[in-house]
Amino acid sequence: MSEISERLLAGTSKPARGRAVLALEDGAVFEGTAAGAEGEVFGEICFNTSLEGYLEVITDPSYAGQIITMTYPQIGNYGVNPDDCQSDAPALRGLVVRDMCATPSNWRSAMSLPDFLARHGVVAAEGIDTRALVRHIRDHGAQRAVLSTTDADAASLVAKARASESIVGVNLAATVSRAEPAAFTAADLPESQRFALADPAAPRYKVVAYDCGAKRSILENLVRVGCDVTAVPWDTPAEEVLALNPDGVFLSNGPGDPEAVEGTYRQVEQLLGKVPVFGICLGHQMISKACGAVIEKLKFGHRGGNQPVMNLRTGRVEITAQNHGFGLVFPSLGPLVPELSAGFRGHEDDLRFWAKAKCAPVVANERFGRIQLTHVNLNDGTAEGIACLDIPAFSVQYHPEASPGPTDAHYLFTAFTRLMDGRDDYLDIDIATDRLGGWRFAEDAGAEGSVA
Repeated sequence: MSEISERLLAGTSKPARGRAVLALEDGAVFEGTAAGAEGEVFGEICFNTSLEGYLEVITDPSYAGQIITMTYPQIGNYGVNPDDCQSDAPALRGLVVRDMCATPSNWRSAMSLPDFLARHGVVAAEGIDTRALVRHIRDHGAQRAVLSTTDADAASLVAKARASESIVGVNLAATVSRAEPAAFTAADLPESQRFALADPAAPRYKVVAYDCGAKRSILENLVRVGCDVTAVPWDTPAEEVLALNPDGVFLSNGPGDPEAVEGTYRQVEQLLGKVPVFGICLGHQMISKACGAVIEKLKFGHRGGNQPVMNLRTGRVEITAQNHGFGLVFPSLGPLVPELSAGFRGHEDDLRFWAKAKCAPVVANERFGRIQLTHVNLNDGTAEGIACLDIPAFSVQYHPEASPGPTDAHYLFTAFTRLMDGRDDYLDIDIATDRLGGWRFAEDAGAEGSVA
């Protein structure tokens, strides 16, 4: 930066800071300036395409082990409200943005994002060409990276990135789970959100939630549809869960490689068929692993709030929020059942085939009987949801709590309550109606309509 530039910045609300350099293991290097805590961190580089909700992204425990790049150019403009945090502290390794706002403007803001990052020791960089970086990740895939404010030597940083640990094979869920069981009820819902969200339903269901890095808003949504939730550590034995006599078991989201979270999916093997089970994201992968499926690492994953997913049972398309780098290989669950798959006998690698065929195919699984493919990603044809037809269990790869993101998939929490009620049609819900449920503006609109 030139002397003139430094003098101009010194007189603004955003004075110049030191250098920050991001280096990838394939040799790509991107330069910017520090925007959070000072230091040097290692992780898998990834990107999120959400236009808002940066705080929810940054505090999502599923980002443990990763350096996040936000594709939206300005981050931090409405500041930070602690009630919107998804965990007690950020679990990500680092943050990369194009422009970091140091002077937020919003009535709910309690502090600026740079101050929040510095307070929690999160190394961050701004001024990086995030468009070029994201194009590079899309072309070359997610990979190991280092973000440093203490070392500006490109060759040194590339060598460090190549020597760093991969997230493959590492149980990151254990690092963000809770240590002891804890109740989560209506008393734990943020008071500051009542201006927008309606009061929760009266509790009718007793749910045990495996916390593999659960986002707070997921537990809140379970409470809002009438669940008394007991959150338990990621490796809680199945017999201890069943001893609580729950109406249902929930499997949460979480970070990293599902193959390494054996302590959870081995318990799920013992729970399936004994109690209704619902899984989200890593929880979806835990059910898949319990059924003997193969999980693959995606090239650059799905992270953002604009992923189109088709519900094959209803034909409705949902715009969904997602955050994952691994996915289910649906054919690995078993051979197709032709009479339940529109007569088709062979598997398709691109699952968008089933959207065109207007069919939700069913396989014969050796462990748990018939399993149906319920949801498909319309961008790349990967599996987004399954339902066990002979036992009460279903799961989705995406995030229906929508924090951040659209509320199209909110119906899945309602579906879980219907599954616990013993209904076979639990997934067949009008999302256009359910997505408005729980919002005060929807209640106000209904009241105005009744007066008219």
